[in-house]
Amino acid sequence: MDLIDIGANLTHESFRADLDEVLARASAHGVGRMVVTGASREGSEQALALAKNSGGRLFATAGVHPHHAVDYDDETDALLRRLAQAPEVRAVGETGLDYNRNYSPREIQREVFERQLKIAADLGMPLFLHQRDAHHDFLALLRRYRDRVPAAVVHCFTDTGEALQDYLDLDCHIGITGWICDERRGAHLRELVKRIPADRLMLETDAPYLLPRTLRPMPKDRRNEPMYLGHIRDEVARDRGELPMAVTEASTLTAEAFFRLPAA
Repeated sequence: MDLIDIGANLTHESFRADLDEVLARASAHGVGRMVVTGASREGSEQALALAKNSGGRLFATAGVHPHHAVDYDDETDALLRRLAQAPEVRAVGETGLDYNRNYSPREIQREVFERQLKIAADLGMPLFLHQRDAHHDFLALLRRYRDRVPAAVVHCFTDTGEALQDYLDLDCHIGITGWICDERRGAHLRELVKRIPADRLMLETDAPYLLPRTLRPMPKDRRNEPMYLGHIRDEVARDRGELPMAVTEASTLTAEAFFRLPAA
């Protein structure tokens, strides 16, 4: 059974010259399908375009990352609603709150997050969520809408055990990336990943970001790719005390159910 990368930023400029080769390498390393993250107006349109031309191998999300919240307006809202109704778009997001960088004012981030929560609720779609250093406000807003959306995944989870339990109590899914391989910032995830139920755990690279620090040899360009998802799977399997194939099967079945994908 092939892996599913639930979060790959394949519209990033670093993939423009060799995307076909990137996809070929992913396939050769057991990554069969990928969900392309939409994180801005233009990025969401581009993610959908990639999915439409992939022959069913790529799917997409449509949303505006909190970094770009300051650019969100009524036209953006209408565009996301249109994009979200395309059959290739399987979740609303990447949306949420980021108080680490604060590229957009926090008040605007909260307003834009709630507008996208409403899109998901109105359309009955899953949520692809981002949260960094904003757990209290993020959780308060998510709680208002959680029972109005079919599913929600906290993408690239890096937070505390208390935050993890809050999300699991809300019946959220958890996305684990190569952050778990970072001995400086992600060592705590090696214990926390044991607490995630198998039917709530999904895997992602967040490529081209978050290249796993335990990769050997390291790619010279330091660019993360979906081909490295198997490395993350192996690390997660070791930390959970499970066989890699068991993690592959569980995470793939979970991703298929979450994103309403046809069985492989």
